Amino acid sequence: MSTERPAARPPSGSGTPPKNARRRSRELAVQGLYQWLLSGEDSGAIEAHLAASNPGFEKADREHFKALLHGTIHAARELDALIAPHLDRKTVELSPVEHAVLLLASYELSQMPEIPYRVVINEAVEVTKTYGGTDGYKYVNGVLDRMALALRPVETRPGK
Repeated sequence: MSTERPAARPPSGSGTPPKNARRRSRELAVQGLYQWLLSGEDSGAIEAHLAASNPGFEKADREHFKALLHGTIHAARELDALIAPHLDRKTVELSPVEHAVLLLASYELSQMPEIPYRVVINEAVEVTKTYGGTDGYKYVNGVLDRMALALRPVETRPGK
């Protein structure tokens, strides 16, 4: 008998997927971005590979995953330009995991204003803790804190 509890469901009619579905979509998108950074493969092929090779794929928020993966890859050059001023090294010198997380989070910060900046940063830190190096999450947190100030000045203003 399994001791796992089923995922919480959103209230009827809210249209908001469970938080763990969003987290899963971010994790899968980071895996896809990692693959893209290393191989340069087409985003459609990466999506198909992730869908076929991840048993928990169906638990992800698919629409959010698709928006993140395809949107981030499509805007990668512009996102790297947003990230670069907040780094202490070139993006090519970042670990692929940290680079993937920073790309994804910068996409959410710049293109998805409906997601609070604190949520974007927290989710990026948690994903980095899972997939990144020992202290990579600290670096990602610092970079994203500075990016949020630049990209969302009204939202990050003291007293907000």
